[in-house]
Amino acid sequence: MPYVEASVRHRQCVAAARIALARDGVSGTSLRAVAAEAGLPLGTMQYVFPSKELLLRAVIEDVIEETAGVFRAAADLDGGLEHAIRLGIADFWSRLVDGRPDFQVMQYELTNHALRTAGMESLARWQYERYGAVIADWCQQAAQRAGESCAVPFAQLARLVVASLDGLIMQYVCDPHEARSRQDLEAVTEMLVGLAGVRADVGAIAD
Repeated sequence: MPYVEASVRHRQCVAAARIALARDGVSGTSLRAVAAEAGLPLGTMQYVFPSKELLLRAVIEDVIEETAGVFRAAADLDGGLEHAIRLGIADFWSRLVDGRPDFQVMQYELTNHALRTAGMESLARWQYERYGAVIADWCQQAAQRAGESCAVPFAQLARLVVASLDGLIMQYVCDPHEARSRQDLEAVTEMLVGLAGVRADVGAIAD
């Protein structure tokens, strides 16, 4: 087998693991199954990831970074806070939820696995801290650029964005009714915009 850089092999294994996990779940995925998905000998897989837990940790980190990256890229910061909230939520849903129930189920399963596995609990906490920090940052940037203030701390607004999306996503994966989900997403967006209480900056509330 030709030499492949460790970083490339690592990404190859994580990508294969994500496919296997989305298809078979955490309990149904083994190192052997991931090796087969990646087209690698089991020995090579075990060299890169000596245990299933190490592989799952890498997958969780990869999924968190992908989701955080979508949150970061989704917001248009030049149209003010309300525009950023509306566009950010809509774009996130389009890119990571619509038509991707398997990805979302995998993400929930991995989060629950981290919470139930000794030594991995911090990954679940980091997941939500990461999402909240990214959203709070682009909300604050959008408000500052437009000379606006927010009626609640940006960190709180971000946590409620994440919590609202979590609930809608869970309903969507249990019953993928796209039209209804879009209507609910619009209603939640209106509530979040109302909570933000965007106004001209007269001493903006900072986090």
